[in-house]
Amino acid sequence: MKSGFIAIVGRPNAGKSTLLNAIMNQKLAIISPKPQTTRNNIQGILTTEDAQMVFIDTPGIHKPHHELGRTLNKSAFSSLAGVDLVYYMVDASVPFGSGEEFVLNNLKEKQLPIFLILNKVDLLSKEALMKLLIEWQERLDCKEIFPVSALKHDNIHELLEVSKNYLNEGPKYFPDDMICDHDEDFMITELIREKVLYKTEEEIPHSVAVVLEKKVNKKSSVVINALIIVERPSQKGILIGKQGSMIKDIGIDSRRDLELILGKKVYLELYVRVEKDWRNRASKLQQFGIREMDEDDE
Repeated sequence: MKSGFIAIVGRPNAGKSTLLNAIMNQKLAIISPKPQTTRNNIQGILTTEDAQMVFIDTPGIHKPHHELGRTLNKSAFSSLAGVDLVYYMVDASVPFGSGEEFVLNNLKEKQLPIFLILNKVDLLSKEALMKLLIEWQERLDCKEIFPVSALKHDNIHELLEVSKNYLNEGPKYFPDDMICDHDEDFMITELIREKVLYKTEEEIPHSVAVVLEKKVNKKSSVVINALIIVERPSQKGILIGKQGSMIKDIGIDSRRDLELILGKKVYLELYVRVEKDWRNRASKLQQFGIREMDEDDE
């Protein structure tokens, strides 16, 4: 049996989490149009008859402006330690710029086998795609180049089949029925944060964290109390909304998806608290479940 670890890296909004969900054919990682949606390395475990591939979805790599950004970058780069293959994900619809060059130069230093994944190619004409392929062949010496549409699942099966050829014969690292290394509590807080990202604009998405305060499982239902953390009182006001309208909408959307995932009736209570400048406080990052991975963790 072939087995190995594959890291999915790239700029924010390149489609890394969408790709992981497409590979697993179910929702493991939250997605939204906002940058830096993913804050923790998420492992999706795909086990077939002839292979076990462990995919590591990482935070988007960017030039950081605060402690949260530095933590996310370190987490993304540290995920490369010990992997067998790297999927370098690029948004094909966005022109090459300094941000992409920052990621590219860091990856070149790692000297790892790289698949270049050009995502969102469904937005390009054939002529534009051919031009883009030539440009990237000149920029990066990679093992394979795959044009895909992660959202539409285009070319995903072919990507997986070729990936197996780059893995060695080895053991199963996880049980056959295990598909993710994060527990139910993590998935609950991430799903609520996803709804906040979709509902809010401007500075709110980057300034929000979600903490599970209480979870009580009953036979046919589950009671969940969750705390939404923001940095400023003005953000708290936006999240609560006029006469509580915003927090109510977030709760309705969260409850609907939680019931689908948990298979039970969900009683959800959401609260909002201000923690000034939490993104620049390492202790708060750890408290809110945003951990900095070291290479020794691998």
